[in-house]
Amino acid sequence: MATTADIKKGMCIEFNGKPYSIVDFQHVKPGKGPAFVRTKLKNLETGKVIDNTFTSGFKIEVIRVERRKYQYLYEDDMGMNFMHTETFEQLPMSKSLIDNPLLLKEGMEVEVLFNAENETPLQLDLPPFVELEVTYSEPGIKGDTSSSTALKPATVETGAIIMVPLFVNMGDIIKIDTRDASYSERVKK
Repeated sequence: MATTADIKKGMCIEFNGKPYSIVDFQHVKPGKGPAFVRTKLKNLETGKVIDNTFTSGFKIEVIRVERRKYQYLYEDDMGMNFMHTETFEQLPMSKSLIDNPLLLKEGMEVEVLFNAENETPLQLDLPPFVELEVTYSEPGIKGDTSSSTALKPATVETGAIIMVPLFVNMGDIIKIDTRDASYSERVKK
């Protein structure tokens, strides 16, 4: 058992019978009344983020979690399949546990967050950035913009559609931020 004084980002807790991860928190000590902690909690089963306020000293149940390295193999009708990099054990996972599943490329290394008490997968974390090849993009025409930050849609090798600058062409390899599926930079070959 922990209290609100022990809260930190990334901590996994049980709240209303469900596993949550603390995305953000703020200790508040108003001039009048007791102190409290404002938090943003991400449900590890659904991915939904909620706001919650705990009174100071509130007891919270911490969940013991483990991170394990897996490699993405393929997708079938059962879900997305991963292989543990040391034991070679295979793990099928639902797309709902994965943020931006269209950025997964076969052979990619990922981390899976497990509840250590009952060995259930809670969430899959992609690397912060992935490099993918642009398979389709309309050519950008110089002078066809009203601002300097003009973007166009580009399809990458995994099927995801990313908004990229006009100078990106088919065959280019781009670096994508997996947290929000946004273009980061063009990779030199």
